[in-house]
Amino acid sequence: VPEEEPPQVLGTGRGWKPMYQLKVQEIPSLYLKLSKSRLTGLVVITAMSGYVAAPASFHWLPFLALTAGTGLCSAAANAVNQTMEIPYDAQMARTRSRVLVRAQLSPLHSAGFAVSSVVTGTALLAYGCNPLTGVLGFLNFLLYTSAYTPLKRLTIWNTWVGSVVGALPPLMGWAACTGSITHPAAWIMPLVMYSWQFPHFHGLSWARRDDYSRGGYVMTAVTDPSLCRRVALRHCVALLALGFAVPFAGLTSWWFVCGGAAVVNGYFTYLGLKFYRQSNIQSARKLFQFSLLHLIVLMGLLVIGAVSKDATCVGHS
Repeated sequence: VPEEEPPQVLGTGRGWKPMYQLKVQEIPSLYLKLSKSRLTGLVVITAMSGYVAAPASFHWLPFLALTAGTGLCSAAANAVNQTMEIPYDAQMARTRSRVLVRAQLSPLHSAGFAVSSVVTGTALLAYGCNPLTGVLGFLNFLLYTSAYTPLKRLTIWNTWVGSVVGALPPLMGWAACTGSITHPAAWIMPLVMYSWQFPHFHGLSWARRDDYSRGGYVMTAVTDPSLCRRVALRHCVALLALGFAVPFAGLTSWWFVCGGAAVVNGYFTYLGLKFYRQSNIQSARKLFQFSLLHLIVLMGLLVIGAVSKDATCVGHS
């Protein structure tokens, strides 16, 4: 009969590590990580673009309220998302170093941060801009936390819901500037953002599909690779078509198309076609990486085209 090993005293084992002690000076950087600061930054940029592109007078106070309010609502949504996904994030290489997985912040702390952020952010949008913007901001928070996040483990349709979430910030910007979203041009940027989400995320999820499968997420790249490739290419083509449709909606002049949109969207479509045909990690990463530059350039061209068109109209009047 083998002898039993003597019990180890807690704290003396080789694998023992002291519990993380939160330091006050580290809280701001931890909050930035909890907010997914780079993602939140992109969300804020698209909302700002919608405001600047809108055909109304520019005012700094509502613009700043939109910027801060959108950032806070996005930070709150990301905090709730990470709180709900702690056990699944711990299984993925891409997410296992997040602050909640490493217990640098507690779930209760994260929840408190989320509540205070969404309340403050919605108030800034509603009172600093207008009630419509506040409603859109809070609706987007609910969509992300109550629909998109739980659907990630249930159905591939989570990507379509997530694309609606990504499409709303520029509409919020337009609403903050004009107080209305009834003009056809108000929906151009949201449509662009909606289509952009698919090649962006499908490129990422294809390159990381082993990781997503390990975490138990139901992604198109995992469950239906053929559909993943088709949808990514389809929306690259949709972006190319939207670029030519923008002047007809009255948002910009034809300068937008000739000034670079056709080239940027054309190259994005080329990468989408390459991903569709090759279906490997290299083509997926190229599609994902270029999507980040594509968004910034395309939004910049939309804003410049809209502002220059408004200036021309004012000059003629």
